[in-house]
Amino acid sequence: MPDKINLDKIIPELSKDNEEPLEELFNYYYPRLYNFSRSILKIEDGIDDILQEVFVKIWQNRDGIKNTATFNSYIFTITRNLLLNELRSRLNKQSTKEEISKLSVAPEYSLMEQIEYTDLKEKVDHIVNELPQRQKEIFILSRTEGLSHKEIAEKLKISTKTVEYHIALAVRFLKDELKGFGLVSLLYFYLFF
Repeated sequence: MPDKINLDKIIPELSKDNEEPLEELFNYYYPRLYNFSRSILKIEDGIDDILQEVFVKIWQNRDGIKNTATFNSYIFTITRNLLLNELRSRLNKQSTKEEISKLSVAPEYSLMEQIEYTDLKEKVDHIVNELPQRQKEIFILSRTEGLSHKEIAEKLKISTKTVEYHIALAVRFLKDELKGFGLVSLLYFYLFF
């Protein structure tokens, strides 16, 4: 695992359809992204597939990657969005809810947690529906569909600053509305926001 990487040299080479720089990026970032992914998913199953998709996206968007100073943030944002999509998918499956519950909560609290989770999810869905139409649309594209700010801006033909503004307002509104839900709402926000 390389300790350092020269992004100023590697990134320009990517746009020349040269696969060697992608391999260098993979060797450098894979272990870091793996640990990051594991800290979010808590289980290893599926991480390899997600990370493979990260590097496929890097390759597909290689012509648009110009700023080496923000590349680290860029690759971790792609990973985070894919992880959130995976978490949302898994949380819709009862077996995964039980697996996460076993990892994070003592058995005597698991039934109470399931009830609180269901209540919280219903509350969040209700709050999201109360958002102004444009804000709701942007929030859902970001949090449910996992689109980046740039992708949302392009899709809706608005600026990325407008997207950031609406998401910040939506998240603040949700946090304010969920204050009374305590620890479970913190867990929900850790997973989704």
